[in-house]
Amino acid sequence: MPKNTDQELIALLRENARAPTAELARRLGVSRTTVQSRIERLEARGVITGYGVRLSPDYEKGLVRAHVLLTVTPKLSDKVVRDLRAKPAVRALHSVSGSFDMIVVVESPSISDLDTLLDEIGAMEGVERTLSSIILSTRIER
Repeated sequence: MPKNTDQELIALLRENARAPTAELARRLGVSRTTVQSRIERLEARGVITGYGVRLSPDYEKGLVRAHVLLTVTPKLSDKVVRDLRAKPAVRALHSVSGSFDMIVVVESPSISDLDTLLDEIGAMEGVERTLSSIILSTRIER
């Protein structure tokens, strides 16, 4: 299976990591054995490190999500990361270039819960400044 087929396989697994091997093979135009061995090799090489859960649009539309930009005291950066990692509402944390140091992606069941979470993040030791943007809709997500 050529390398570009690996990328096609990864794209199909991103759509549905529980798709049957036979379906993946049919969509890729290769045998089930080829797909299974390729998945095993991708896992062994550390390209695929795990599988996750995709939530239904009905469930997700009940969540309030936001991007929170942080300016962090450099010496306390590791502490901020540890404190954010401990919060289940934090879905992703990115180090970035520019006038902010990090972008935190958060989700909460309500605006009120989001407000509380944003206050908690802003009050963390090492967080100097925040700027939050509530996500109104997602146009593309892969």
